[in-house]
Amino acid sequence: MFENKDKGEIGNLGEFGLIKHLQSKISTSNERILKGIGDDASVIELDKGLVLVQSTDMLVENTHFDLSYAPIQHVGYKSVVANVSDILAMNLKPNYLHVSLSFSSKFTLDAVNELYDGILKACKKYEVEIVGGDTSTISKGMVISLGISGIGEKSKVVYRAGANENDLLCVSGDLGGAYMGLQVLEREKRIWSENPSVQPDFSGKDYILQRQLRPEARIDILDVFKSLDVMPTAMIDISDGLSSEILHLSEASQVGFTIYEEKIPIDQVTYQQAIDFNIGPATSALNGGEDYELLFTIAQKDFDKIKNHMDISIIGHATSKNESCQMISKGGSSFALKAQGFNHLN
Repeated sequence: MFENKDKGEIGNLGEFGLIKHLQSKISTSNERILKGIGDDASVIELDKGLVLVQSTDMLVENTHFDLSYAPIQHVGYKSVVANVSDILAMNLKPNYLHVSLSFSSKFTLDAVNELYDGILKACKKYEVEIVGGDTSTISKGMVISLGISGIGEKSKVVYRAGANENDLLCVSGDLGGAYMGLQVLEREKRIWSENPSVQPDFSGKDYILQRQLRPEARIDILDVFKSLDVMPTAMIDISDGLSSEILHLSEASQVGFTIYEEKIPIDQVTYQQAIDFNIGPATSALNGGEDYELLFTIAQKDFDKIKNHMDISIIGHATSKNESCQMISKGGSSFALKAQGFNHLN
């Protein structure tokens, strides 16, 4: 009888460990494949200096979204944002989308229409065309699986690999808001489950709730790069927490990174909510995820071009590949960065 010797190890591997395990079994021989597994999107060379970039993302009910507090239209919108962000992380804009849905019999046609309304609103905002997909039924819950692609100039593509020692590490927007929004929603869900007569208290939380329920992808940052004449040397989107993404850049580029706690951009509402929940504000940024901001490196020579931009923060720099990734706290202590963001396999 066949015995599964690897039984129980998937959870120990975690999402990224499993990806590496599967990647070790895959090889590519087509010279048009410039990048396969291991970046925010694959890159396939077309003709005349053009490339096709492609990515997929899957959202599973009660793992990635909770319909007890997430409006289903927002879930549809957010699913597109997550995919758009992957293409933006390659320094290109998306064009086409495939939408595949699996749902149980508990979902009405009105619910599916609402989900699709959210998907269509996001497609309109980011100028993405739906060109296909699939539907099926499952015994329980809902699964949303999207495939996104874009066509652009080969010379414009930015990979996770490419950061050099002494490059500046930068991030768009602010971090931790989505995580703190999730904490508020989970708290109110617990209170309501214990006493359904108690009304949720979301006063003053609009910003962090929007960051969690209906985020936006940073398509505007690509236009900023163009206007400032800046070409990132490496880039990734922040979906699993700042720490995880820095470690991805470090591994791909074979450099270390030093960041400074005082430089991490955190909105005041996020900061105060973290304090109220007895969570370190930097922890919400480092480990939270789902901010969908862009994390990128630039050469030192571009410092003057970007230093005064209101929506870009320089949070650190690349170091020797022999050095680890670390954060210098406000008090001057050094802490090793660890990948403690959301694990989709737990």
